[in-house]
Amino acid sequence: MSFLELKDLKVHFPTDDGLVKSVDGLSFSLDRGKTLGIVGESGSGKSVTSLGILGLHKGGRAKLGGEIWLDGEELVGASADHVRTLRGKKMAMIFQDPLSAMHPFYTVGAQIIEAYRIHNDVSKKVARKHAIDLLGRVGIPQPDRRVDSYPHEFSGGMRQRAMIAMALSCDPELLIADEPTTALDVTVQAQILDLMRDLQRDFNAALIIITHDLGVVAELSDDILVMYGGKCIEYGTAEDIFERPEHPYTWGLLGSMPRLDRDRTERLLPIKGSPPSLINVPAGCAFHPRCTFEDRTDGKAKSEVPQLAETEGGHLVRCHMPRDMRRSIWEAEIKPSLEAS
Repeated sequence: MSFLELKDLKVHFPTDDGLVKSVDGLSFSLDRGKTLGIVGESGSGKSVTSLGILGLHKGGRAKLGGEIWLDGEELVGASADHVRTLRGKKMAMIFQDPLSAMHPFYTVGAQIIEAYRIHNDVSKKVARKHAIDLLGRVGIPQPDRRVDSYPHEFSGGMRQRAMIAMALSCDPELLIADEPTTALDVTVQAQILDLMRDLQRDFNAALIIITHDLGVVAELSDDILVMYGGKCIEYGTAEDIFERPEHPYTWGLLGSMPRLDRDRTERLLPIKGSPPSLINVPAGCAFHPRCTFEDRTDGKAKSEVPQLAETEGGHLVRCHMPRDMRRSIWEAEIKPSLEAS
């Protein structure tokens, strides 16, 4: 069994308007030292998945189903108190907005010290030295002085580094980064991604990167999971997804990604339409109202939910079009248009 394994995970939220199926049957696995990128538009279920792994839906209105195995231990059926003991020590998260994730009334150092002492029986003096060492390790200058600063006294990039230091305070074996470079300028983004790569190598942690930015996952990920409408619609190695993608939605994501390795003569190619309502997911393939190739499925796209099927070597695709047709479309139509633009 892999270090982290999700089996048919469902996270549904009852509302007055109906049942919101934020995550609807998601399965994947991840080993130590490996990085999984989860990509998709806002509302596809990426962040809900990460919060489900951390047990942060327990005690709320969410209805969880399926299984989450972490190092041989099942978490969906575990008590909220037990999962709480695993957060920080066994698994940790780098949140999207560190200014709202960190408490504004306490210094950055005090928050790292508290997180460390919850799981380690050490004095405040030892924990403070550990906090200073961590802040230095993630590249914050003068850490012995900045340890007493408040979150609002840090720049955006420094706050993100402090958030990473807090997440790493207890050497977690699973690290989840939710949009870790959002709202940072490109230079700081590159620094944060380099930092995360180095720290993962040092700690041999399993890393999940959640983002809508394919450039970020191209930089870091071993494998990539593409989500749409609460489901996985394509899964494969980074090479599979960038060199041999087979789902029309993945083609759309690649077409809307800025490229710096060539001159751009045309505008980006956005995916038409909007993401589906997770209360009223379209019948059949959830992507069919936006799919340019829906007419090539003999009507199945509107009536049957496609199964996630292996195309080769662990590359999984959820699409009604036959494999040969998908590959022909990619080679003859999509790939040339992306290269031309």
